[in-house]
This record gives sequence, structure tokens and C-alpha cells, in this order.
Amino acid sequence: MSQSNFSQSVVHRASFLDRDSLEIPILKILQADGTTYDKAQLPQIDQALSQRIFDTCVFTRVLDERMLAAQRQGRISFYMTCTGEEAAVIGSAAALEPDDIILAQYREHAALRYRGFTTQQFMDQLFSNAQDLGKGRQMPIHYGIQALNFQTISSPLATQIPQASGVGYSLKMQQKPNVAVCYFGEGAASEGDFHAGLNMAAVHKVPVIFFCRNNGYAISTPTDEQFAGNGVASRGVGYGMHTIRVDGNDMLAVLAATQQARAYAVKNSAPVLIEAMTYRLGAHSSSDDPSGYRSKDEEAKWQQHDPVQRFKLWLVNQGWLTEAEEQTLYSQYRDEVLAAVKTAEKVPAPHIDLLIEDVYDQPTPRLKQQLAELKQHIEKYPKAYPKTAGRL
Repeated sequence: MSQSNFSQSVVHRASFLDRDSLEIPILKILQADGTTYDKAQLPQIDQALSQRIFDTCVFTRVLDERMLAAQRQGRISFYMTCTGEEAAVIGSAAALEPDDIILAQYREHAALRYRGFTTQQFMDQLFSNAQDLGKGRQMPIHYGIQALNFQTISSPLATQIPQASGVGYSLKMQQKPNVAVCYFGEGAASEGDFHAGLNMAAVHKVPVIFFCRNNGYAISTPTDEQFAGNGVASRGVGYGMHTIRVDGNDMLAVLAATQQARAYAVKNSAPVLIEAMTYRLGAHSSSDDPSGYRSKDEEAKWQQHDPVQRFKLWLVNQGWLTEAEEQTLYSQYRDEVLAAVKTAEKVPAPHIDLLIEDVYDQPTPRLKQQLAELKQHIEKYPKAYPKTAGRL
């Protein structure tokens, strides 16, 4: 058995390693006041890219604000925000090429917006209407669109991680100069799929960027109750892959790390792990109450590290943004989102016949029978199915 890939020195007394044996630095470029650290190496960024990034930040903040309110009003059933993690998501998405394939968890709608998903497309999915690309079959925030190389989100945690390794292997076989980018939280890194996916990518040397948003909590479980190791980054080293830890609230640091990770992955056909240290300012989802497991003081402390505010101050310092322009942008998007909500609410639900499409090439006799039985049930209890009963 060959062990030539092991890096080892010889000792003659027992010498153990622990979590502190591997020192993992954290990349920081942008300070809280919008200035950069001395000798910091900036990413490849210009005014146009900066403004596109900030535009996506503002849209995401407005979308989260409006749609969480819509859920509270009973207009949609469920919602999850990106609040506090915008730099991790948008900064990484901005480093990619359009043909790179994104496999998201469920808090990456900002990356989808950066790629060009329209306001109306967001609303159609959230309201599960007839214009929804998923034909109303998914929960809200489970986006997907082939044209933007954004694979449809699955609810089961971490399933996208081994899938990303497979996508990366496909890109390698086709000799495409692209990467698969897989987003997940540190809670998902506690799933078995994480270990299988990373090991597969490392052994087969496939171009995948595994992007961990370490936001401190897996729903209500803090990191110190999830694992005792040196975060998630140490596992990347353990699996033999290029690894970096970055300040996830620093837009420039995330952009720089992802740009360099992508270049390495494409050139070497090899995976990279990025651990972005950030914080979920909002609840886990609209079904969660974070006051039950974390303090207001903790939240207030992290408010001071707001990634959007930090990046805004950098833009102002560059002379690329004014307070008036920022306010105008927020106002425009609030109007746009509200108008899209009103439009989406008026679109009927997908026709019930679509329910059995796309399962097989052609619906099977069994599926047709089940659909007929469902229609009979709805006809018998029409008041229980007001969106469907009149359209059988």
C-alpha cells in the first residue's frame, strides 16, 4: 500500500496533535469604518462591479424586509433571510463566471439576484403561482433556474455537497474552464454528506469551491455544541484540499478569497474550501424565535459588524456612492418589490394537471389514476381547496 501522499516526520517519543496545532489565519481587508488595513491586497474590483454588488445588497435587504412582513401577514407560508450574511454570499457570487454552477443551501438568494433573477421571478416562486419556474411544487425560497446555472434548492440539509462533487467531476470530464460552487452552513458540515462530498472531491481532484457560511448557529445550536475542532476550515486541510478562512462580513476579503479560489480550482482541477466567519442577524427562518437561545446583547454586538454598512462606507470613501443615492435605491426597490407582490398575488396557482408532469417522460397510468382520485376528492370538498376547486 502506497503512503507517498502522507507528509510526515519521524519522532522517537509520542507526540500528539490537538486543535491548536494547526493555526488558521483569517483574511481581513476592510475595516468597520470603510477603510482598508495597511498592506491589504485588494481583490480585482472596479466601480462598476462595486456598484453591482451594492445594488444586490440593497435589493436583498429590501426583499428580506418585505417578504418577512408578507409571511407575518399570512400572504406567503415561509421565509428565510440573508440578513447579516450578504458579504459572504454576494462577495463570493461576484467572483464567479456566469457558466459556473451554483448549488445553494437556502440562504443564497442574493447570489441568485446577482446573477440576474428578476424581482417578479422571486415573487412568482414565493407565491407558488402559475408563473413559478418550479410549478408551485416547492416551499418558498427554494429557487432554481437552469438559464442562470443555479440548481434548484433541496430542503434536506447538505444533500447539495456530494452533488457538487459530482457536478465538478462532470465539468472536469467535459474539460470546461468552470467550477461548481457549493454553499452550506456550519450546521450542514455536521452531516455525513459533508464528509463524503469533500473526500470525493479531493480524491478525484474536481473543480469545486465548498463555501461554508459559519454564522454561529445551526438553527438554535451554537457552534461550541456542534463540534470541538478548529472550525470547519481544519477539515478541509484534513481532506487534503486548499483551504482559507475569511471574515465573512468583509465584502472585499470574501471577493478576494473566492477570486483566488476559483483561479486555483480551474487551473489545477482541484477543490477549495472557504470558511466565511459571519453571523445570522435574523432568525433562522420565519418559524424561529432566536430570543430563546441568544441574547439581545450578542445581536447588538454583531450589528456593529453589519457587512452592508461596512461596504457602503468603503464605497463612500471611494467617491462611488452618496447617501442620497443609497436612499433612492432603497426607495426604488421597496416600490418595485411591493408592485411585484401585488402582481404575483393575482396570478392563479398552477393547474393541478401539472402535478404529475416531469416525474417521468410521460405520466404513468398509476400517476393518472392518483390525479383522478385527487380531483374527485377536491370536488367533494371544494371549500377546502379554494384555489383549485374551480379549475378542475
